[in-house]
Amino acid sequence: MLPNPTLDQLQVFLTVAETGSFSAASRALNRAQSVVSYTIANLEAQLEVPLFERSGARQPKLTEAGKAMLEDARRILGDLQVMRARVKSLKEGLEAEVSVAISVMVPSKAVVDVLHEFREMFPSVSLNLNVGELGMVMDLVMSGKATIGIGGAVLKQDDSVVTERIGHSFMMPVAAPNHPLAGLDRSLTLGDVRDEVQLVVTDASGLTKGRDFNVLSYKTWRVSDITTKHQLIKAGLGWGGLPASLIHDDLLSGALVHLDLDAYEQGEYPIYSMRQLANPPGPAATWMIDAFRTRLTYCPSQADFHAQIAELREPAIPLAAE
Repeated sequence: MLPNPTLDQLQVFLTVAETGSFSAASRALNRAQSVVSYTIANLEAQLEVPLFERSGARQPKLTEAGKAMLEDARRILGDLQVMRARVKSLKEGLEAEVSVAISVMVPSKAVVDVLHEFREMFPSVSLNLNVGELGMVMDLVMSGKATIGIGGAVLKQDDSVVTERIGHSFMMPVAAPNHPLAGLDRSLTLGDVRDEVQLVVTDASGLTKGRDFNVLSYKTWRVSDITTKHQLIKAGLGWGGLPASLIHDDLLSGALVHLDLDAYEQGEYPIYSMRQLANPPGPAATWMIDAFRTRLTYCPSQADFHAQIAELREPAIPLAAE
């Protein structure tokens, strides 16, 4: 017959191993020492291996088999604690899982900070995260595949979706430093960019079908995601708009340069929280919306962002020799 130890036996075994003696374990568990000894003996009989060396030692010492079993016992009892916490949370109304769709326009630092704190605040709640561009966020919320959405323009008016502006971001037209547009060293006109390849992200959601945003060139390369667009622009294969938060370090290092192009609309891009009216978020999802609102409040304006980049790129003034 296969061994079938009980959770109680494993708990007693773990307590004896951690306290160092049967008497200390009996006090910790508030049980008679004889009961502790009997439980361990039954566990050893179940497993058909000795867990402690008892002869010639004042304190029980784990055998090699006992050391191996100790890790298994810790893991099994740890999983039990996770299950108990999840059941307690469910009874209190906490979600078992939060599914969230986040736009690439949301600054990555804000995303990491929120998710780091979310893990600490709600350890029993699973997370299903989708990151995308354009209409993907609203599409996932409308279809019920995401509990909440963070980001994206409201591309379709729908009374079944509740939206609230919680912050902003903005796009910047950029190119690699060796790109022909970067070498003009002046304000650019439509005529300058018309015949240059512009990299454009295609909206997989279909909500923006037939609509283009800030597409100014006659030649376009369409890609599926912002990451590919970012890499191709850095490689000098074209120019295009990218979220400011995504290219902060590239602008500082000189890997990308900002294009002074008045025809490219660079106003603030609103970031919204989205949810279905018929499916209000639970405590964890509500907390996440509030956390994003708090962090996005401190996102710089476009003018402040440019000033910050310019200041950080200024070379340090050397100290005069004494």
